[in-house]
Amino acid sequence: MKSIEELAKIREEALKKVDIRHDREGTRIVVGMATCGISAGARPVLMALVEEVKKRNLQDVIVSQTGCIGVCRLEPIVEVYSPGQEKVTYVEMTAEKAKRIVAEHIVNGKVVDEYTIGTAK
Repeated sequence: MKSIEELAKIREEALKKVDIRHDREGTRIVVGMATCGISAGARPVLMALVEEVKKRNLQDVIVSQTGCIGVCRLEPIVEVYSPGQEKVTYVEMTAEKAKRIVAEHIVNGKVVDEYTIGTAK
């Protein structure tokens, strides 16, 4: 059996790994996974992002999910938070678009303007 101190250390390390909101370095990709997003196809988008980040071994990128982002008609929605930059909101996403976002925006630092909320009609 582990000592209380060992268990406390294990707990602390686990909490650091799952805390995506505070004191994290790197890029965070958030997928809207409320019922509106899921019905619009957010699950394949989330899976494509996770797979692409893993395939490219991007250690400083976290893919997570959230509830409703607030613009249901533009789902699936993906938001990218990069340190020192404005949040970028991508709309009407597909798995193929998600792969392009990882390649161009996350890896090469170039926002894919044609997928952003600013171009939505």
